[in-house]
Amino acid sequence: MSVSEEKSSMSRLLKLAHKFNCFYLSGLTTGDCKPFIVEGFQVGLIRHDVMQELLSYPEVFRVTSGFVELNPAFRDYEERSTRINEVLKKLREENKFSTLRGWRDEEYEVKTEFHKQSLLKMDRSATCLFGIRNYGVDINGYVRHPKLGLCIWLQQRSATKQRWPGKWDNMVGGGLSVGYGILETAFKEAEEEASLPRELRDKIVSAGTISFYFESEQGLFPNTEFVFDVELPVDFVPKNADGEVQKFELLPAKKCLERLFSSDFKTTSIPVALDFLLRHGVISPENETHYTRIVELLHVPLQKIYNNHHICKENGGNEDHV
Repeated sequence: MSVSEEKSSMSRLLKLAHKFNCFYLSGLTTGDCKPFIVEGFQVGLIRHDVMQELLSYPEVFRVTSGFVELNPAFRDYEERSTRINEVLKKLREENKFSTLRGWRDEEYEVKTEFHKQSLLKMDRSATCLFGIRNYGVDINGYVRHPKLGLCIWLQQRSATKQRWPGKWDNMVGGGLSVGYGILETAFKEAEEEASLPRELRDKIVSAGTISFYFESEQGLFPNTEFVFDVELPVDFVPKNADGEVQKFELLPAKKCLERLFSSDFKTTSIPVALDFLLRHGVISPENETHYTRIVELLHVPLQKIYNNHHICKENGGNEDHV
């Protein structure tokens, strides 16, 4: 089957799964990116446009034919974080990358694996320049309506947000930033974004994770989201408290599914909503031909996608091999 024939045979849902996994399905195989190495371990991938800018900072980054390495002379967490931050601020001042316009002084940890100790921290706006694996939390707020059946609360993002302004999104979501735990982040975001009172926050239930690898003009996004569900009373209406949400809307599950196909829905939030609809039987093997492929594309193996083995230095240290 040709590529065009395969695309024409895809269901709308499978095309969506390909959309939010566009880099996983095609970018990883082109060889256009180079591994980003810190302390001998691969922690990311760097595109050619970013590599060209990093060449101007040889005291911080070593760009070779095979990889980009953070100067191994930086021996601890604070020094690595400080030196990278200095470069990023210069790139931001020079307006080199659009993603850095979203600088928020909110930092993410850079690790070889989620459970390992962090090697450095980096502003969240910059992680996509290095293909750093990001972690976040998302909360599906749902209602079992006596007339409408299963319904889902969605938020419309503020028009002033740097990323995805005005797009529809899951009820609550936020990145896992330095100093916050998973459940702690879920509670914080639930209060800030939707004004969930304590008695409802206590009903939040873990629903596992989803993972995907997306690419846009801004950079590379290998994301793992810790997913939570919370069943809400029929008369509860979310209210935003941090100015990042324009409005909320309660949709029957099938109408929510249709909303996902709209260009007005945030692409990187589609996986969380799809996962919810799969788990609650709205999407099933009976009504979706590509059910198993879609489920697999909600769980891309990001924890193993980079080479986690320490780089061996051979030939007297003149060449590194990833």
